[in-house]
Amino acid sequence: MKKRIAQVLAVAFITACASPDSGPTTPLIPSLSSSMNSATSELNEPMKPHVYHARGWEPTGNGQGDENANPNSNAGKPGGGGRSPNMTYHGGKIMPTATTKAFFRGTSWASYSGDKMTGMDDFYNGYSNSEYMKTVKEFSGIGGFAMSTNVITHQGHFMDPQAETSNGSTSAVLAEVCSAITASGTVIDPSGNGYYPLYSDQPRGSAGYCAWHSAGTCGGTAFQFAFFWKLDGDAGCDPQDNSGLHSQGLAAIANVSAHELSEAVTDPASPGAWYDAQGYENSDKCAWVFGAPLLNFSNATKWKLQGNWSNAAYTAGTGFANRSGQKGCIGTL
Repeated sequence: MKKRIAQVLAVAFITACASPDSGPTTPLIPSLSSSMNSATSELNEPMKPHVYHARGWEPTGNGQGDENANPNSNAGKPGGGGRSPNMTYHGGKIMPTATTKAFFRGTSWASYSGDKMTGMDDFYNGYSNSEYMKTVKEFSGIGGFAMSTNVITHQGHFMDPQAETSNGSTSAVLAEVCSAITASGTVIDPSGNGYYPLYSDQPRGSAGYCAWHSAGTCGGTAFQFAFFWKLDGDAGCDPQDNSGLHSQGLAAIANVSAHELSEAVTDPASPGAWYDAQGYENSDKCAWVFGAPLLNFSNATKWKLQGNWSNAAYTAGTGFANRSGQKGCIGTL
């Protein structure tokens, strides 16, 4: 998702139907630690979310009257404006590994019998050590600290049957994730490499985005989190996977989950790590372009996933083209 200015509110994100919080946030320090001394119910203000726009939806790029635009951007598509399309390092931390747990929140999940919950467990387990995960390996962090392990430790999922009423508000989602962490007995990864996505049972409606990722703290421990609309039958967020291996709804949230996790790894928090001169992160730069019908994961599952940007591939001319025609996208290392 496009690199965005962090925020200082206790609740937000409201585009048409729901759009992001606005206003500056106190930056999280590279260690992603907090001096909070309260219980898990007390939350730090979350970083303003980085959103994954739906198909056909373009930011105006001028930061005027557009909640989803990068204020410093002069072009709608990634890599535009005559600048180098390659990403540069901005001094922040990366996540060389990640501890993940998926939270499914909403009343309809209690009676759900489809493939999304088990399917997303397969997705996160197979993402670990996959060739797709290795597409981010070239992007190192503070002091040259590299992504050397390519390991995801997935802790399964938790179904929270409470009504999902956040409407995509960053702070409301953070509160819901914190509540689910407590209810499920989850221990947040103390290293700052925890990543906890929340899958809503609410459809996207007129919101211009499919998902987003952000960072915040719960009970004094910092982590990354993400939000996903229900994308069943949503053409604007559909990767058009015709393999028959997954339901359409699972294929859709898997693709946007790949986008969010790839960005959370390379640009997890404020101050930022890797993004280009316009503020686009690695997955933004290859949004809605696919280099292969399906990608193989380490657990033998197969998924239709968009590419990620590689500076090395662009420089060598070995990647496939993004929507701006720049050949820097890859789906495998």
